[in-house]
Amino acid sequence: MATVSLPQDVRGVHIHFVGIKGTGMAALVEILHARGAVITGSDVSERFYTDAILEKLSLQAKPFNAENITDTIQFVIYSSAYSPESNPDLKAAKEKQIPCLLYSEALGCISQLSYSCGVCGVHGKTTTTGFVGTLLKQCNLPAQVLAGSVISSFGDSCTMTAPSCTTDGHSYFVAETCEYQRHFMAFCPQKIILTSVESDHQDYYPTYESIRDAFVDYICRLPLGGQVIYCADDAGAVETVGLAHARRADIELIPYGENAAGDYQLEFASVGDGKQHFVVKGIGPFAIRVPGKHMVRNACAAIALTCELLKLHGEKITPQVRNEMIAQGLLQFTGGKRRSELIGTGHMGTNSVVVIDDYGHHPTAIKTTLAGYKDFYKGRKLIVDFMSHTYSRTQALLDEFASSFDSADEIILHKIYSSAREKASDFTITGKTLFEQAQKHYGDKVHYFEEVMDAHDFLRNELTSCAGKDFKDGYLFVTMGAGDNWKLGRAIMDDMVLQEK
Repeated sequence: MATVSLPQDVRGVHIHFVGIKGTGMAALVEILHARGAVITGSDVSERFYTDAILEKLSLQAKPFNAENITDTIQFVIYSSAYSPESNPDLKAAKEKQIPCLLYSEALGCISQLSYSCGVCGVHGKTTTTGFVGTLLKQCNLPAQVLAGSVISSFGDSCTMTAPSCTTDGHSYFVAETCEYQRHFMAFCPQKIILTSVESDHQDYYPTYESIRDAFVDYICRLPLGGQVIYCADDAGAVETVGLAHARRADIELIPYGENAAGDYQLEFASVGDGKQHFVVKGIGPFAIRVPGKHMVRNACAAIALTCELLKLHGEKITPQVRNEMIAQGLLQFTGGKRRSELIGTGHMGTNSVVVIDDYGHHPTAIKTTLAGYKDFYKGRKLIVDFMSHTYSRTQALLDEFASSFDSADEIILHKIYSSAREKASDFTITGKTLFEQAQKHYGDKVHYFEEVMDAHDFLRNELTSCAGKDFKDGYLFVTMGAGDNWKLGRAIMDDMVLQEK
């Protein structure tokens, strides 16, 4: 836990953010700005999508410089990407003895000031948090919600603050909480959503058991009688809550999903009219506008938390009115930045093309997301461009990555997008290794281009060719991964805009 705490009332308190353009950092800026803090920040000069968020608040990131740390600054919050030993802002803050907190520690401080709920899991936490915020707003609960990406239904923001929200401890605070380096252990939850548990972040969690045990420890941070809302369809989540409950029998287990018993049992229905229809037994039929069964499960988790908070709040509404509000909220959710994000539609030659970008960078996410697209866009030929992120993850899950593209009709792969935490020289694996392994499963459907934009001409030729009699609606092109291959989708959109002129 942080040895430094933010005050409950931050009105007029000057807080400086080091690495202010990070997604979580920008979201925290929004939260504290809404609570009246005076904000400044620093970062690299490269433009990120979070720049637009900062500009809406009349904020601009300064270059890293010791002179940024003025005598008026009372707290510094910094991203884990920057070191207090080498970053000039942090070194200056240390010399001036200004209290400094990691992002995760600052988030933990905020969680202590409200009735807080943490959304966690290897997959789906951003989307689930987005669904939760959209539903809480629709149900008019006094809540503030922080997601790890820009959410369209939040008004293209990372946060949602309901008009009825207060800062006196009588509101609800819901945040996406991250398992990496056990960052979520700084958070103080009253309720937890757990979407999934499986091996990931192998540079920090070398075994499945090590990451599972981190989630167990997080669940055990719940207070006496706290609730964990977990996906009964995910074997890792089921095992994790079982281990947590063995340590803490007082924790209330609330399952959701097809295999759930109780109020939040899920039944999948039809896909059509641009919607996925489903039923939460005992509550009612619903629909969402984003593709994939995994998205329905995320929506079901959000429904469960919303209903539990409505019970806690003592909201005097009938089940029918509650269900109508939930149904309306679900349809307002159209995704988040880099989470099944619809980049646009257009034509290449005479072919209709839909372009989507998705952050999925784990084999399970790839498999479930692509299957969802294939079902949602039945009449389109699916071409996926995937860029693997981190050498350690790719090496640990090579076979799983190589066999995760069953739903794709054509597959484009690139070099590995490295992490600052790793050295490529420490690994024998490369993007070519993944390509060769994928060829064993998919043969000549797999194509390799070392650099992302090297695939541009090949892709353009594919999209202008006849898709085939099985694909009467044209093409769906998906860029997927945590790398920068999203640029290829933007280039295709530029090509289609030029064609229309």
